[in-house]
Amino acid sequence: MERLGASSSQVRTIDEQLDRLQLNTTLLSPADDGSTAETGNQFRVLNLTQAIKSLSMAASPHKLRSTNALWAALQTISSGDRSTAPSPTEQELEWLLVGKATIQLYGLVISALLKQTLPLSHDIWYWDSVLGSKFNAGLYAFQSSPQYLWQMSKDVYQDVQQQSCNSYHRVCNEPGVLDTISRRWSRFYQILRKSIRRRSLTIWGSKPIAPLMRFRADARAKQNHVKQAREMSACGIGILMDECLTLDPDKRNDSSINDHKDEWKVVVSKSIPLIDAVIRNVTAIDQDAGNFEDTVFASLEDESDIDTSQKGSTDTEPMRRPVILANRLKGILRESLPTHKAVSISLAAQYGRPSRFVRYWLPVSIMILSASTTFRFAVRHKVQIQTWISDLGTTVLDFWTNWVLEPSKKVIATIRHDEDSEIAIMSRKSLEGDRASLERMVIDFAMDNPDPATGQTLNEMEMSSIRAKVKEGDLTPVLKAYERDLRRPLVGTIGGNLVRALLIQVQKTKVDIEVAVGGIDSLLKSQELVFGFVGLTPGILVCVAIGRWLKSAFKAPTDRTNFGAQGRMLRVLRNIDRLLSTSSPSNNRLLTYKEHGLLLCEVYELRQCGQRMIPNELYPDFLEEVNDLVDLRVGVERQLRAANRIRWAYKKWLF
Repeated sequence: MERLGASSSQVRTIDEQLDRLQLNTTLLSPADDGSTAETGNQFRVLNLTQAIKSLSMAASPHKLRSTNALWAALQTISSGDRSTAPSPTEQELEWLLVGKATIQLYGLVISALLKQTLPLSHDIWYWDSVLGSKFNAGLYAFQSSPQYLWQMSKDVYQDVQQQSCNSYHRVCNEPGVLDTISRRWSRFYQILRKSIRRRSLTIWGSKPIAPLMRFRADARAKQNHVKQAREMSACGIGILMDECLTLDPDKRNDSSINDHKDEWKVVVSKSIPLIDAVIRNVTAIDQDAGNFEDTVFASLEDESDIDTSQKGSTDTEPMRRPVILANRLKGILRESLPTHKAVSISLAAQYGRPSRFVRYWLPVSIMILSASTTFRFAVRHKVQIQTWISDLGTTVLDFWTNWVLEPSKKVIATIRHDEDSEIAIMSRKSLEGDRASLERMVIDFAMDNPDPATGQTLNEMEMSSIRAKVKEGDLTPVLKAYERDLRRPLVGTIGGNLVRALLIQVQKTKVDIEVAVGGIDSLLKSQELVFGFVGLTPGILVCVAIGRWLKSAFKAPTDRTNFGAQGRMLRVLRNIDRLLSTSSPSNNRLLTYKEHGLLLCEVYELRQCGQRMIPNELYPDFLEEVNDLVDLRVGVERQLRAANRIRWAYKKWLF
């Protein structure tokens, strides 16, 4: 089974319409009909019923049946005994089976065309990148040069071979001319030189920039072919969406059901050749969309063998119509679809981006040619290589431990107020010890040098006052003695207290410095968490950078190009807005086949990008906006508003 994409709602809607038509015409299944007189071959009726159920969208609403399943179901129609006329119940079941199979084939064809446009869009973007950059154009020229040289060599060989034969016959017809070996070599050399020169001028041109322009012209021509193929696929999608299986049971009232109960059979009968015509002509990229539409509808006029009209037909012909339609469907499954797939692959290989062999032939060739040298180097330096690998592993582990784990542990310890993790420039008891030492020095100095005016020693109250002043930075007793000894420095140094006063001031300077450092230490402790995160940041940044590089390295090749998911989303929304803004809707406000198909192709790309980028809980709302975007009944203006809503509502994830 194939999962439904952008055409899911359309296929389910048509399948439900066909079911409602059957209910409106009061067709009873064999299991619900109690009569046995008109059921004919009960075994065949049962097989037809099972085949119908297997093709019904109610059994699996999100998946299309495979071509093999469709073939097996259609075989049920031709497997019965056609020597006897089928009963009315068998005829209705055959028609219903053909209708279900047509709906499934319709979904398969639209899904195949939509999936075909996705790589075509990527090829168009690739050629845009080649044409938009001189470097990319030069790279493409270098990658494709062996292919052009090979083609030129083949042309030169064929030209030389033909010219040599003509020259040989001309010399043989001339009387009296001796054709020696030297003359033959000289003639061959002249032909070869002229042929190479002529081909070189044709391909490379006479100017230095001509080769690059030649490759750019080739890239532009291939891009035009890819665009034409995409437009043809879009036109085919538009024709199928607008003209195929146009069932509308809601418009019929009860009085007209009996008059139009077989109208859906006519619709199915016309839809089958329409699908066949589209799938056969959609790969003819030598015509434009208008000629493609004319070709498709002209082929429908020539369909006379599947006309389901009751007028002018024999009595046995209506019984054969389901068999004819089933054989036509099997022909599409076994011939048209495989041929379309093969031709599409051939067109993509011819006009799409070059193959991986063409793009990477140089590095692959270098690797192959240098494989033996690399192997010998590896064997000769086996020990050094093992040492490098070991050092690399050790470096990675040390980096992880020292720059990620340890800073993380420190941050966690800081958050938990672990005392061992506190930042400190100096020890906690250093300031208290130095300040107490300074107090003792000043007290001892004051006791050893009492005031000359009083001559009394210090009491306990005076010592407490001096301690308080020392804590505030006041060293008056020491400074007075220092000033007194400075009057006679030599005497103060030898017999006075000048040196002692200087040393006490040195201790005072040390205490002042420790007080300042203590302030800085308090500031660092208040910002300890900030410094912890600063130490953790380099390791986290390096890990994130390596992780993003590995993620991009293992992405799909289409996501590693300049047109990533966000770039593709921007381009798709721009194309949708431009398509709707420049459209020329008809009086009933419907887009043309080509515009409708291109809109569906862009929306299909939009769904693919949105599925990867938008969160799962918002994706249903996104699909609702996408469904409004492809609903032609609301008009172009409301479609433009839906595109604008997608642009601003999901810009957080899309841009």
